[in-house]
Amino acid sequence: MHPSLSVIGQRRDFLAANRGLRVARPGFVLLAHPNGGKGKRYGITVTKKIGNAVVRNRMKRRFRELLWDALPGEGLADHDHILIGRDAGVERDFASLRSELSAALERAAQGKGDRPRKPHRQRSRRA
Repeated sequence: MHPSLSVIGQRRDFLAANRGLRVARPGFVLLAHPNGGKGKRYGITVTKKIGNAVVRNRMKRRFRELLWDALPGEGLADHDHILIGRDAGVERDFASLRSELSAALERAAQGKGDRPRKPHRQRSRRA
């Protein structure tokens, strides 16, 4: 791991990053959010929709290596970077994931994110 990177461990930081810039790619979704001078930080999320524990852990290891490789040089200063795994990211080769991450970080640096997500509709209590 690079000494200038730190890991996001608290849920509130993950929730705050969800309000930031969102860049979707076939293998993952990148969230970038300013963190108020805490340096370059990263977090990884892979849900149970992706596969069993073995598959999810493999995906997290690959994402960790991607971030360690890319963030020191290409990451946004004083931002939280979160990768959310997608189903297509499991079988993608490392080189294509790396190029997608570079493109996503470049797009985030320009301030060009994807459309904002629609607000989540609350279900009524009776439903």
